[in-house]
Amino acid sequence: MYSIAIHGGAGTLPRALMTSSQESAYRAGLAAALDAGYAVLDLGGTSLDAVTAAVRMLEDDPLFNAGRGAVLTHEGTVELDASIMDGRTLAAGAVAGVRHVRNPVDLARAVMEHSPHVMLIGAGAEEFALASGMALVPNDHFLTDTRKAQLGRVLAGDARPANELSALGTVGAVARDRAGNLAAATSTGGMTGKRHGRVGDTPIIGAGTYADNAVCAVSATGHGEYFIRAAVAHDICARVAYSGLTLAAAADAVVLDRLQKMGGEGGIIAIDAQGGVVTSFNSEGMFRGARTSGGTREISIYRD
Repeated sequence: MYSIAIHGGAGTLPRALMTSSQESAYRAGLAAALDAGYAVLDLGGTSLDAVTAAVRMLEDDPLFNAGRGAVLTHEGTVELDASIMDGRTLAAGAVAGVRHVRNPVDLARAVMEHSPHVMLIGAGAEEFALASGMALVPNDHFLTDTRKAQLGRVLAGDARPANELSALGTVGAVARDRAGNLAAATSTGGMTGKRHGRVGDTPIIGAGTYADNAVCAVSATGHGEYFIRAAVAHDICARVAYSGLTLAAAADAVVLDRLQKMGGEGGIIAIDAQGGVVTSFNSEGMFRGARTSGGTREISIYRD
């Protein structure tokens, strides 16, 4: 079975305050990304191409905290992180703190495929982007009025309005292709008001992203500092590999028990070696979707 799952972050609006028009917009954005990734698989494409296509769509959608529409740093700029991993070879690529790359997931993949490194940061990553033929964009390409207002409230010390997304936004995708290869990719703008140079779990292999054909592929979203300390993505795969747990049991053990006991909020999407999709989150909701060659197609925000 070939399949794909995506997420648009665990930072949903409280259910009671989500308007029908807002819900429709988020569902449309998730559906577009999900179907773009699935189309790659359906045509015989690779899991790497599928997760790249899906995450790229979410990076270009200003509703989500990645690429255009990413949250702003304390200084009012955008700094972006992304990673990707190939479950067939365990190759991985990541970038952190980039400010002028339209689609950081593309740059992370270039690092994986065209350099001897796993992670490049800041100006060095952007130099590599130029050397790889990618055109850079001005930082204000990523800015939106919504995120500017959000930062203003944070800097003023105002409490977050009840009808505003929480600070757990990230986007990601996991997939299994017809050949049985797994892949995962994750991208984010980080946390609103973060200090210049702050890096969360998204570009850290084993924390926010992990893929191994023999076990599973995972993409995480949540409070990055906790996901780093718990090595969430790798821990889930390790529990399956070494303890014989199902992917669902391993995910819940990490997200609903270990992570929650640490005080970490967020969730994961994952796919096992057979193409089965698993989600687990300890927040009120998580923007997510899944589609399989068995005919399943789901878009969800809250638990039901």
